[in-house]
Amino acid sequence: MDTQAVLASGIFLIAYAMIISEKIHRTIIAMIGGLAMIVLGIVDQSQALHHIDFNTLGLLAGMMIIVAITGETGVFNYVAISAAKKAQGDPLRILILLGLITASASAFLDNVTTVLLMVPVTFSITRQLQVNPEPYLITQIVASNIGGTATLIGDPPNIMIGSAVKELSFMDFINNLAVISAIILVITLLILAWLYRNSLITTTVLKQDLMNIDEGQVITDAQLLRKCLLVLVLTILGFFLHQIFHLESATVALSGAFVLLLITAKSEHALEHAFSRVEWTTIFFFAGLFVLVSGLVETGIISSLAGQAMVLTKGDVTAAAMFVLWLSAIASGFIDNIPFVATMIPMIQDLGNLGIANLEPLWWSLALGACLGGNGSLIGSSANLIVAGLAAQQGHPISFLRFLLVGFPLMLLSIAISTVYIYLRYLF
Repeated sequence: MDTQAVLASGIFLIAYAMIISEKIHRTIIAMIGGLAMIVLGIVDQSQALHHIDFNTLGLLAGMMIIVAITGETGVFNYVAISAAKKAQGDPLRILILLGLITASASAFLDNVTTVLLMVPVTFSITRQLQVNPEPYLITQIVASNIGGTATLIGDPPNIMIGSAVKELSFMDFINNLAVISAIILVITLLILAWLYRNSLITTTVLKQDLMNIDEGQVITDAQLLRKCLLVLVLTILGFFLHQIFHLESATVALSGAFVLLLITAKSEHALEHAFSRVEWTTIFFFAGLFVLVSGLVETGIISSLAGQAMVLTKGDVTAAAMFVLWLSAIASGFIDNIPFVATMIPMIQDLGNLGIANLEPLWWSLALGACLGGNGSLIGSSANLIVAGLAAQQGHPISFLRFLLVGFPLMLLSIAISTVYIYLRYLF
């Protein structure tokens, strides 16, 4: 290994360790690591820019703007309260319904945005019923990661895979991941309902108080809601059709975002407010991460790792798919799945160059492993960390160990189911 490769691997490993430790914000670490790759001459600026996946960044930014404006209408509060009333105020039924809503929304809004919208509503409902919010929060974390697995735009790892593998369309993700995600979701929610069945009990009076809430009152701007829903439906339709029109998914998302701004942002203040809701820390984290990984690609480290994986699996696609699935799941359980996937994508591409002709099972294995693996621990995905942060702000911190005892066995079960699915659908 030459000097540049040693430097690149050293910078990457130090940055990765600091991201895991959470001592300094991960965005700062990713950006400094990426800049170190350029300053030390491992990659030049043009190479670094070439490795930044602007399709991923554009897709994230566009959906963040659309969802931020839609959230201001109160529609997510409306949906949650309506679900609680449909459940007749029963805490256990509400747990299942909120889990279903979270998973469904995560498939089309991305799981990070979904939990940001759902957690405050969940606290409102649990306060009303005077029940422990933790089972609901854990259920929503798990459901958001499972729901996000189902589509191209549901979870950052899928966005990254879809952007890197141009031949995979929005419909390909749904066709290959939606059914297995739905099966895993149903099994998981039934297990969680059984697990918490004796701890979610409230009084008849509190149930009736919840039933008396007028959910129509939480819609703050009906006219804005109609505009948002129209644009959201058209944007999702655009995702279904983007390959037919030869458009990237980022173009679809940004078109939806700016059309919505055109018809809703009547002043400069409104425009600035919409842009302030974009999670710029996430956008810059991705940018820094892409540059960080570019150092490993340009120095040949990724190719070397791919060669070792080829030797380990003996070039067999079945062994390679199982290796990617389980490695992704276990690794994503304890380190953020975004940097892990950023490293795995070029490695799988190199496996194709080294002789594995059919990479499709490996891409779906990576998607399932990385997205579902996020349920393995509290630091497994961005959505988990956001829920934990919001819960701590409300005085209900979720301990790492308590989540691990629930999330890790559920994650192993979901990966075992995925193993059977991958084998029977692609390898049998």
